[in-house]
Amino acid sequence: MSLFSQTDSSITTTRFSGSLGVTTNGFSIIPTFSLNSPALITVLSWRKKNFSIDPDIRLTPDLKKGGMIVWFRYYAVDRKKFNLRIGAHPALNFQQRTITENGNTTTITQMRRFLAWELAPTYNLTKNWNAGIYYLQGNGLQKDGPVTTHFVTFNSSISDIHLTGKWRLMLAPAVYYLYLDGLDGKYFTMTGAISNTSLPLSLESTINKTFASSLAGNKDFMWNLTLNYHFDKTFKRIN
Repeated sequence: MSLFSQTDSSITTTRFSGSLGVTTNGFSIIPTFSLNSPALITVLSWRKKNFSIDPDIRLTPDLKKGGMIVWFRYYAVDRKKFNLRIGAHPALNFQQRTITENGNTTTITQMRRFLAWELAPTYNLTKNWNAGIYYLQGNGLQKDGPVTTHFVTFNSSISDIHLTGKWRLMLAPAVYYLYLDGLDGKYFTMTGAISNTSLPLSLESTINKTFASSLAGNKDFMWNLTLNYHFDKTFKRIN
């Protein structure tokens, strides 16, 4: 028997979740771009009703390269079969750059600023299998770097695949198109993760394969291995 007689509408639920990870190669949210270095990854989410704030921090251990994003997201549709998320973020990106002044060459860490927005419709085919489209449009706020980015993916995710005992597998394949200041590319990426239902840890790997690209410095194939610690807390308040 319930201890409270209030209806669901009188209860406010706040969820705080995220993961802390260490990876052999820090990938960006756009897998074409990587730090080409081990990295520390912190992904957090604070959600109340249909609104969430989601910081995403990816930095090399020496803090000389990486990025910081703070997503502000609204779940316009949040149903059993169909979901639609809209989001926007400011971002800071840190890269090393070599400059020469008065005959002296120095390596510095340069900070670049970006603004972007996203649109993410998802259809749940079954309880553990979904498919969707993801669109991201980014804008650089300085001239000495990327200015206009368009990123479109067709993605799917199959979770909770039973392996043996408490071990589970998740697979998330996607194909995507990337446009960057007049240059573009087509790619395939997939993330796979193994977890145990009794442990807050997962071991995951992401691969990224280029079909065709005119982007400078593009790599034909990349991969990484990441160990994540996950947490998920829900707080309820009776109004």
